[in-house]
Amino acid sequence: MAITTDIQTNATGDAGRPTPSTTTLPLARAINAGLRRALEQDDRVMLMGEDIGRLGGVFRVTDGLQAQFGTQRVVDSPLAESGILGTAIGLAMAGYRPVVEIQFDGFVFPAFDQITTQLAKLHYRSQGRVRVPVVIRIPYGGHIGAIEHHSESPEALFAHTAGLRIVSPATAQDGYTMIQQAIASPDPVIFLEPKSRYWEKGAVELDAEPSGDLHRARTVRAGRDATLVAYGPSVATSLAAAQAAAEEGRELEVIDLRSVAPLDLDSVVASVERTGRLIVVHEAPTAHGVGAEIAAAVAERCFYRLQAPVLRVGGFHTPYPASAIESDYLPSLDRILDAVDRAFAA
Repeated sequence: MAITTDIQTNATGDAGRPTPSTTTLPLARAINAGLRRALEQDDRVMLMGEDIGRLGGVFRVTDGLQAQFGTQRVVDSPLAESGILGTAIGLAMAGYRPVVEIQFDGFVFPAFDQITTQLAKLHYRSQGRVRVPVVIRIPYGGHIGAIEHHSESPEALFAHTAGLRIVSPATAQDGYTMIQQAIASPDPVIFLEPKSRYWEKGAVELDAEPSGDLHRARTVRAGRDATLVAYGPSVATSLAAAQAAAEEGRELEVIDLRSVAPLDLDSVVASVERTGRLIVVHEAPTAHGVGAEIAAAVAERCFYRLQAPVLRVGGFHTPYPASAIESDYLPSLDRILDAVDRAFAA
C-alpha cells in the first residue's frame, strides 16, 4: 500500500535563522514522524505489533522505523494480542515506554482483559508505586468498506474503565503532536487513529515541541446557533455539516474533543451556554456511549441554558454492517443536519 507524501518545507526566516519547518503530510505519515521523533529522543521507547517492522504495519504507519532503529526497538510480534499487551505491561514496569499497535479495532478484544484488569489498575493497585506508560495505537472507525472487527469504535468500552486515557487525533498536526504527548504520559493511553482519515493531508510543524494539554478540546469552527461536538473521524463530517448549515443561515460551532477520557467538559459547557443547543456526533453506537455521557453532563451543568434537548448522531445498536449499507450506519452530513433541524424545531 503506497502512501503519498507531499512535503513543503520552509527552512529559514528573514534573518537566516531556522524557523519551525511546516510540512504537508497525510495523517498516517504525521504519526510516523511523531513515532520517529519519540524513538530518537528517548531510548526507552520501543514499538511492538504484528507486521509493524519489515512490512511497516497494515496501514504503513510504522514504515521505515525498523530499518532505522533496529529489530530490538521495533519488534514484529507474534499474532497474539493478549501476549503483546502482557509483554508491554512487563516492559513498562521495567522502565521502558512500549507503544503497541493493534492492526484493527476489533482485534483489541483478545487483549481486553490485560488492558482493563491489569494495565488500567496497576498504578492504583500499587498505591502509586508502579507506573505503566504503555501506548496502544488502534486504527478505528468505518468508511473503508470493511466489515465488523475492521471498522468498529470501541472507545466507550475503555472509557468506562478508570485508569485509562483515551485520545483521538482528527488532523495531521494532532497526529504528530498527540502521539508524542501520549508516549510521554506516565499513564496508559489508548490512541485511536481514524483510519478513514489516514490519507488526508494537513500542515505539520515538525520542529515544534509538543505543547498544550493532551486532553483539551479545541474549537475548529465558531458559531452562535448550535454546538456540534465530535472527535476523530466525525470532526470532518461535522465541519461539512456546519458549512452546509451556514448556507441556510445557521452558524454551528464545531468542537473537536480530541480526548474521550478524560473529557474536557468545561469547553463543551462554555459553548452550549452561548448557543443553547448541542448535538454530539460519533461513529460508535449511541446506546450507552460517549455521547450519552456528554448529554448527561451537559444536562446537569447547563439545563436552564438549553433551548432544546441534547441530541446524538452515531451508529446503531447492531454489529457493524456489511459494506453495502455502511453509509446508512455511519453519521452522515444529512443525518447531522436532520438532528440540527430537530434541535431548532424543539
